[in-house]
Amino acid sequence: MYRRELEMIGARVFCISTTALQRSSIFFFPKIPTRPVFRLLSPAIVAMSSTSKSQEELDSIFKQKRVVRSTVRKSLKAMDPSLRTQQDESIQNTLLEAPWFKSCKRLCAYISCKSLNEVDTSKILSEILQNPDSNTQKKLYVPWVEDKNSNMRMLHISHMEDLIANSMNILEPAPVDAQGNEREDVLQADEPIDLFILPGLAFDRCGRRLGRGGGYYDTFLKRYQDRAKEKYWRYPLMVALSYSPQILEDASIPVTPNDVLIDALVTPSGVVPITPRAIERYAAKCF
Repeated sequence: MYRRELEMIGARVFCISTTALQRSSIFFFPKIPTRPVFRLLSPAIVAMSSTSKSQEELDSIFKQKRVVRSTVRKSLKAMDPSLRTQQDESIQNTLLEAPWFKSCKRLCAYISCKSLNEVDTSKILSEILQNPDSNTQKKLYVPWVEDKNSNMRMLHISHMEDLIANSMNILEPAPVDAQGNEREDVLQADEPIDLFILPGLAFDRCGRRLGRGGGYYDTFLKRYQDRAKEKYWRYPLMVALSYSPQILEDASIPVTPNDVLIDALVTPSGVVPITPRAIERYAAKCF
C-alpha cells in the first residue's frame, strides 16, 4: 500500500486515541476551543474508506458540507478585527519559527485573500522571497487558477512583483514572466516539494479539511500525489493554517473519498500534529 494511504489510515486511528496521547509528556497539544457542531454524519460515513459511494450518499454529503460552510463563514465574518490581526501574527510567527519550515527547500503556499477571511500569509511569503541567503533560500510555488473546472496550477515566483490581481481581485502569478518565459509548473519540476501550506474554511484534529466548494486544492493535490508516486518521491508535509473559529469538533466535517487530509494544523495556540509522520516529527522536535 502506498505510504500516503497508510498515513491517512493512521490519521483516522489517531483521531480516536487523541485523549490518551494528550496525557503523555512527549506531546504538546495546544488547548484549542472547538466550535460545537451537531453531528452531520453517522460514524460509518465519517470514517468512510476510499470505496465508491452512491450518488445519493454523495449528494447528502455535499448538502451537509454547505451547512458547515455557512456556519463557519458567519463565524469568520463576526470575528473581531483586532483578534484576527493577533491570530494572523501568531500563526505566521509559529510557522516561520518551525524547524520543518526552516529546513524545507521547496514549498507550495497560498496567497491569502482578505475578502475570503483567510489566514494572512503575506509575512510568510515576504520572508521566503526576501531572503537572499543561498543556504536558507526556498523555492516557492503559488496557485494560478487555470479555469472554472477545478483546474489549478502551482507556478514558481521569485518576487512579490510577480503577482497580479485577477478578475476576482485575488493575487496570482501571470503564467509567463516579464521576459515572456513560461513559469515553472510544480507538476513538471524535477525535484519534490517538501511542504504545502494550505488554506481552508474548516478543519478538525483528525485531519479533515473543508474547502470553499470549488475543489481546486483537492484536485491539484491528487495530481501531485500521482506525480510523487510516479517519481517515488516522499510526499510533502501538508500543513493548514487556521483561525480558532475554524477548528470544529472531531468528526463534524463531512468527507468524501476525494477529500485530501492534512498532516498538521498551525493555530493561534501552536502546532497540532495529526498524522503518524507529523507526530513522529513532533516528538523528534522537528515541529
